[in-house]
Order: sequence, then C-alpha cells, then structure tokens
Amino acid sequence: MAGRFVLLVATTNGAFLCETDNDRQSWQIHGPHLPGWEVYSILGDNSGSNRLFAGTHHRAGGATIQYSDDFGAKWQPVEAGPSFPKPRVFDYETFQWVNPADDNPHKMVFSLNRIWHLAEGGPEQPDTFFAGTEEAAIFKSRDGGMTWEELDGLTSHPTRPHWGPGAGGMGLHTIIPHPTNPDRIWVAMSSAGVFRTDDGGKTWQVCNEGLHPVPTGKPRDENIGCCVHKMVLDPDDPDVLYMQDHGSVNKSVDGGDSWFRIEEGLGKEGDDRFGFPIVMSHTGDLYIFPLTSSEHRVARGGAPVVYRSTDRGESWHPVKGDYSSQSSYVNVLRDGMAVDSLDPYGLYFGTSSGELFYSLDRGDSWQAIPARFPRITSVRAWVPTA
Repeated sequence: MAGRFVLLVATTNGAFLCETDNDRQSWQIHGPHLPGWEVYSILGDNSGSNRLFAGTHHRAGGATIQYSDDFGAKWQPVEAGPSFPKPRVFDYETFQWVNPADDNPHKMVFSLNRIWHLAEGGPEQPDTFFAGTEEAAIFKSRDGGMTWEELDGLTSHPTRPHWGPGAGGMGLHTIIPHPTNPDRIWVAMSSAGVFRTDDGGKTWQVCNEGLHPVPTGKPRDENIGCCVHKMVLDPDDPDVLYMQDHGSVNKSVDGGDSWFRIEEGLGKEGDDRFGFPIVMSHTGDLYIFPLTSSEHRVARGGAPVVYRSTDRGESWHPVKGDYSSQSSYVNVLRDGMAVDSLDPYGLYFGTSSGELFYSLDRGDSWQAIPARFPRITSVRAWVPTA
C-alpha cells in the first residue's frame, strides 16, 4: 500500500493493526494478534527492520516481550527479555541486594509482573530500546530488542523504600530518551514520580519539585509519592516537558528540575483536574482527556471531551466533536491517546469500552474506526518503511 500507515492498538485481549494510507480514510483491521494475552504496549521499529514488539502479560505465561517480523502474523517471545533474579530481595537499609534465605527485617521482594511501556532510543541510539516494568524498573536493549539488561541504578535508588504503588500497581509507565543526548532519560512511575538520569542510567535524580504527593501508605520521603500519569517532551525544546498527574496538569521548563501548573480553561476553581493521557503534536499542540475525578474515572458528565492547548499550556479549551450520540461513561487510559507525525497530523484515542476515534483537523471533527475492540490500553501511530 502506497504511503502505508498503521495504528497499533493494544488491548486487554490481544493486539490489532489498523492499516490505511496517508489519507487515513479507509481502514483495514488485522487481528486479533496474541489473543488471550493482555497487551500493555506495542511498538513498531522505526530503524528499518519493521519489527513489532509487544509488552504482554498472561496469567500462565507471566510478563514477556514478544516480537513479530511479519506484521503480526507470527509472534515469539524474546528469550533474553527483562527479568529479575528469582527471588530478588533488596535490603532498604544498606541499599544492597541480599540473600533471599537470610532473615532480614529490612528486605523488599521484587517480582516482574508486567511490561508497562516500550520505547525507542531515538536517532542517536540505533537498535536501542527501553522497557518499563512492574515492579518499577527500567531495562535497556542495545541489540534491536533481543537481549535486555536492567539499569539498576534506578531500582537501588536511596528513595526506593518510600515508593508506593498507585491503583494500577507500582509500574514504570513512561520512558522519554533525550532526542540528542543518549545519557539523558526521564522516567515516570506511579506513585513515586519523575526521575532523570544524565549518565545513561548509572545514577538518577528525583524531579518532583512543585508536584503534589498523594497518600500511598508507604514510609514517606518528602520528595517521593507523586502520582504521575503521563509525561511528554516538547518536540522543539528538550528542556520542556508536560505532565498529566493524579489531579493536575503541569509543565517544566528546566528539564524536570521543577514543575508548575498549567490549568487555565480546564474548569472552574475546585474542579478536579484528574485524567490519564497527554500528547503533543509535532506542531506544538497539546491534548488531554479529563475525567470526572479519581473516585469516578469516567468522562465528565458522560460525554467524552478532548481539551486542546495551542499555546503550549498557557490556556486550554475543549475541541469540537460528537464522539457518540449517546451518553458515554468511558475512560481513556494513559497510553490510549496518540498523535502521528504526518501533515496534517492525526489525533487518536481509544476508550475503555473499545471504541477508537480519530481526527485529521486538530479535533474539530471526528470519525470512528469501524471496529469495537476489547478494553484499549495503548494506541500508537507507526509509519513502516516498507
């Protein structure tokens, strides 16, 4: 297909490939791939191999990364994928890994429960990929995704005993490599917050100044306990980041060293600013999907609405669009919204009830991809090279 374009859709029961051309009008649905598997992240290799990766979980098979070299027709697990020694025990007073058999009152047991997020290393790191997991850890592959190693400077950070899980678990769900500096990486975790490395993962700095913590029930470090939901990097300035967290929308202009709120237009004083996704187009438009509240995690007033900022967070306004003719009490999860790199760019979101919508005019009008999927966990745009 000329100008091939694929929307990668991960769900709680398999993955789907929605294929079209650059006009993005007529769609072909391929799948389900990996039926029976929970898929939390799906990634298309942009370095030329056209390999697909999926972060999966199965009640019998556990957490794995699987890959396909034929656009999803066949999948196989990465044999040397992310893993912890079994069992893995950390002493949070000495900050060392210890013998699991020892009687140790300060031990914490780690297990690999899910692969939450997959990310490419970027143009400065060909064949490099990252994976974020639950329990929260970051893994790196330098050989096209075939072998993985943990960047355990994060896991053994002195604040680790104070990390507490969000409602979805202790997951590392966001990885943002710097576009030109391979040594700088940002990660975000629920409910610990934002960390940044400037030496390729050996050491990590807490980047939560200005964010508001949420109670997690864990021992408290005053710098820890911030429930980040999603974070995105400005395409024109790698010192600028934007964030949707548990109850606010935030911005940093100093690489994450500090944060301030950007909420003008998101409702009257006292309204909840709860939501999960945040995305940014290559032209600088920001989008979020606000929900009613932390307790009632559905679209405000039973009507899905997307908010857009055209001035990098200075102000927000709801975009037009009739997504559904009926009341719709749905959710959009943290990776359930995406924007592509085409011109004009496309904006996409998938709901907790399996609907998938897209707009080619910055949200002023919307169309539905003609399919109803299982609960959508992730939506990603991909332009294969062949």
